[in-house]
Amino acid sequence: MATLQDKMTSDPAPTEGARERARMQEYLDNGAALGWLIDRAARQVYIYRSDESVEILDNPEVVKGDPFLAGFELDLTKIW
Repeated sequence: MATLQDKMTSDPAPTEGARERARMQEYLDNGAALGWLIDRAARQVYIYRSDESVEILDNPEVVKGDPFLAGFELDLTKIW
């Protein structure tokens, strides 16, 4: 079962994007299974998974936590 330490979510300021993406990779390198980096200004979500490359979603309405957070969905319509 995933724990809170297995998941990281961040919302960077536009100027901090590269630094935050490097930090997300560091979390994965240290054992996190899933990380979401939400860039509200660009309306993008970077999905980091320990077993895959980074996935970038443009203006998604929902982000799902599967398989690490089975059944969890984050509604982004309230964030945008």
